[in-house]
Amino acid sequence: MSTSPSTHVRAHVTPARRRARVAASAGFATQGLVFAMVLTSLTAFKDRYGIDDLTIAAVILGVCVMAGVGTFAADRVARTSGGSRAVLTAGLCVVAAAVVVVSTAPVFAVLAVGFAIYGVGLGMVDAGTNMQAVAIQRDYGRSLLTGFYAAWSAGGILGTVAIAVSTDRVPTDPVAIVLLCGSVVAVAVAVLVAARGRRDEVAPRVEGVQVVPAVDAAAASAPPNPSPRPDIPWGPLLVLGLAVVAYYVNDQAISTWSPIFMDEVLSTTGTLTKLGYAAYLAMTLVSRLAGDPCVRRWGRARVVRVAAIVGAGGLLLVLTAQAPEQAIVGFAVAGAGLGLIAPLCFSAAESLAPGHADAVVARLNGFNYVGAVLGGVFVGAVGSASNLRWGFAIPAVLVLAVAVVAGRFGSLHPTDRTAPAATPVPGAGA
Repeated sequence: MSTSPSTHVRAHVTPARRRARVAASAGFATQGLVFAMVLTSLTAFKDRYGIDDLTIAAVILGVCVMAGVGTFAADRVARTSGGSRAVLTAGLCVVAAAVVVVSTAPVFAVLAVGFAIYGVGLGMVDAGTNMQAVAIQRDYGRSLLTGFYAAWSAGGILGTVAIAVSTDRVPTDPVAIVLLCGSVVAVAVAVLVAARGRRDEVAPRVEGVQVVPAVDAAAASAPPNPSPRPDIPWGPLLVLGLAVVAYYVNDQAISTWSPIFMDEVLSTTGTLTKLGYAAYLAMTLVSRLAGDPCVRRWGRARVVRVAAIVGAGGLLLVLTAQAPEQAIVGFAVAGAGLGLIAPLCFSAAESLAPGHADAVVARLNGFNYVGAVLGGVFVGAVGSASNLRWGFAIPAVLVLAVAVVAGRFGSLHPTDRTAPAATPVPGAGA
């Protein structure tokens, strides 16, 4: 991960590339929408099936484990002719099927099966969206990843609002109707991705005939060799993995424990307990909308470093909060910084193994769920043993570690904008 200026150049943006960008954005938004709807429906599931917090924690852990299985499956599917487009399409279909099962489950055992299926789809969609986004960014020749993640944040906010507004107004038994709508959206976007998603590059054609490299007779008669295994530089990948874990530890800790922090530590009641997480979500959306222009101006490494420092500063405000207002501001500041870390990790990943970006993204995606488990379980365990303030101290230290290694992230340098235009390659792109 060199810190030298990126070799990206501004490419010609064809209508097909624009359509691929829209399709990938829709995939990110759908993932955020359904994830938020499932997460905010957990309270209703507790009441519906008479289960306790420990059971819910076990379900969440199971989803993370199955998401790892989905990520492994995504790596395999990405090596087929369908590529990452097939990964994302299939993942959205799996998510749609899982939400149907979860929404209509008559007993808890069926609900658990539905969540297991959802975990597989979650891993496939996470990997597929990032694979598509990295490839589209390469096609465009400029930073686009934070914009894709902004679509995820917008979908998450919309899903949270949909469940909040419908609570006690729309029935959840025997069918969680609002949650079931997530299946309809997932299927519609799967069709969009299948039709408009970014396709793998193909060899150019001349007068309708595909051009292939010349081979001698012996090579032509030899049996085909399997695709070579990608040579993944694990050292640099682990650096990015640390940053991904740091982000998801914080994200899961804030989404799971911020209302409890506001309630138990700051003695806040009512709607105010939810405002910390709401402020966090809102500022992740704002920072992601601003992230790509910042990367184009100052480079990826600088943006990651500043984002990590801002995120740690926000967590420091939370740790020292004596009033709910300070904690809400702290969560908002944390969101402004943390929201940029994950997309820029995947943005940096594409340069690790040229020609094998999908394989790198699939492996990096596995770190998501390590962070999610640590944020949801370990932070709460520390808080239960002492005080939840100390539970948030550990994520803050991890974010500062990201600031230390930010120089290893490479950059999409402003000089990219003045680089000579790339020569169009027939048949390349979406």
